[in-house]
Amino acid sequence: MADIIKEILKDLPADKISDAAYEGANIVLYTKDTDFFLNNNGLIKECVDKIKKRIELRPDPSITMEQESAERIIRELLTEEAGIDQIIFDPQRSIAIIEAEKPGLAIGKQGSLLREIRAKTFWVPIIRRKPAIRSKLIESIRAVLYQNSDFRRKFLDRTGHRIYDGWMREKKHEWVRLTYMGAGRQVGRSCFLLQTPESRVLLDCGIDPAQQPDNPDAYPYLEIPEFKINELDAVVVSHAHLDHSALIPYLIKFGYSGPIYCTAPTRDVMALLQLDFIKIMRNEGKEPLYTAEEVKKMIMQCIILDYNEVADITPDMRVTMYNAGHILGSAMVHIHIGNGLHNLLYGADMKFGRTSLLEPAVADFPRLETLMIEATYGGKENILPTRIECEDHYRNIILNTIKRNGKVLTPVLGVGRAQEVMMILEEMVRTGAMQEIPVYIDGMVWDITAIHTAYPEFLNSAIRKLIFHKDNNPFLHPMFKRVGSQKERMELLENTGPCVILATSGMLVGGPSVEYFKHLANNPKNSITFVSYQGEGSLGRRVQRGEKDINMGSAVRPDMLKVNMEIHTIDGLTGHSGRNQLMSFIHKCNPKPKKVLIVHGESSRCTDLASSIHKQNRIETAAPRNLETIRLK
Repeated sequence: MADIIKEILKDLPADKISDAAYEGANIVLYTKDTDFFLNNNGLIKECVDKIKKRIELRPDPSITMEQESAERIIRELLTEEAGIDQIIFDPQRSIAIIEAEKPGLAIGKQGSLLREIRAKTFWVPIIRRKPAIRSKLIESIRAVLYQNSDFRRKFLDRTGHRIYDGWMREKKHEWVRLTYMGAGRQVGRSCFLLQTPESRVLLDCGIDPAQQPDNPDAYPYLEIPEFKINELDAVVVSHAHLDHSALIPYLIKFGYSGPIYCTAPTRDVMALLQLDFIKIMRNEGKEPLYTAEEVKKMIMQCIILDYNEVADITPDMRVTMYNAGHILGSAMVHIHIGNGLHNLLYGADMKFGRTSLLEPAVADFPRLETLMIEATYGGKENILPTRIECEDHYRNIILNTIKRNGKVLTPVLGVGRAQEVMMILEEMVRTGAMQEIPVYIDGMVWDITAIHTAYPEFLNSAIRKLIFHKDNNPFLHPMFKRVGSQKERMELLENTGPCVILATSGMLVGGPSVEYFKHLANNPKNSITFVSYQGEGSLGRRVQRGEKDINMGSAVRPDMLKVNMEIHTIDGLTGHSGRNQLMSFIHKCNPKPKKVLIVHGESSRCTDLASSIHKQNRIETAAPRNLETIRLK
């Protein structure tokens, strides 16, 4: 593979290619010949068929039309009905990103309009759906990529060289080993080091959100001798929740400059959550672990993968992301190691059942020897109610609370549960199951909901259809009202009548939900409804268990709060699979794994699930602790 570009160029006319570079595992060729750019007579396809890698031909930046003129022509070519919004140019890569309300009308019949744009401007047009909800924060995150176009081109080329330039380390024997740096018999701080003689890949790097930031148990074991940040080849992020992604910028702070692989929604959402993490730490008078500058660098180092897209990430590892059904953009990570040596599926957090938002997790894979599966709700007692039962329960809580003129506080994870609850509430109102009441949204929920409207292709078919028709977009229902300031928050608490409040964080460990809880807890008219997992040690877990007198201050300066509000838990709205779904996933997994490793669960649930899987399926199982290393091959 070391001379892959030379091999490609051998089959192409020498005077037609002005430059060749890697974009991660993909190969990009540039030409100054306008005729060759518009019609290469199938030569590029022949190269693709020969080397089995993705190759793209683009115009050399020197022949692209001046941006202002190109934008004018693009707007003239595309109909007003397409709803063209922003056009963003990436000059180093000769790409024009066009945001449209109706992408189909911007693409044209069988891509006719895209071909016309290419022919008249010599830019490569990429059509993106305009988000139904605008977010300045999201726009600034994406702007980072275009403002640093030169860095991106060089970074992607360097990444490609690491993949294709051959082996860096001496290969005497073939082996694969996995070290648990977090999430071993616990929920939170997911972090796993996958090693071969050639490669060092980190799967996730998060915190335990239930722990205080000054507690060392909140973080993965990054100091182990096997983990050397200067040897790390790649980081793969399964999804955006902080217990899987919070420490990625921390790695960058200490010198990691390599690729970070994830889906597009994961990149956007984790950046928002990390910025919020910094803000919350500052608000609590604590020094943040990293700054917005490291988050910015993280965005620049992200390489986006679609579901089912196969991508080489090191000389001996190939990754494919599959829908995990957990949150927007969440992925199960399939890793093909060596030349058929071993196949690992890191299931991360997954939901093997259709939800109001997402399709269920995928269960069919090309090859599979080792499966890592979560045990968040893996204990024998974790038989979750059906979605219909959960929705009925939630509706009754709301109706009863409204009847006594109270407020319903629902602490939510900014991504996943918040949008799931929004969909349930909107459907109740739309179908007449409940009267319309105001639903106030606080924290990062609004910006993350905007990301959901930008990536409808990651949602289930029913929601996708609704989003495509603006008048039916459930996220835009007038019942949803954004709380944008401390002043608005206080007005809501003091003056507003019965309502539902969706606020982060979901475990009551920082964020606006804690402030609402302080104001609402004493009044028996109000209710709190937990719809996501409450980590051991979190305030949410203590309230859930029924503690009535809670110190919201410190040991030195106590501030006692009497909890008189009604307390409810609806486990079935979780984005995790319950016990039955986990066992069903193992049963339907194709091919059947030879070994199952249990992760991301309380100790008793991990060992219980491991035992049950072994007894029912006669599969080798293990529930390793943190700091244990498992040899996979």
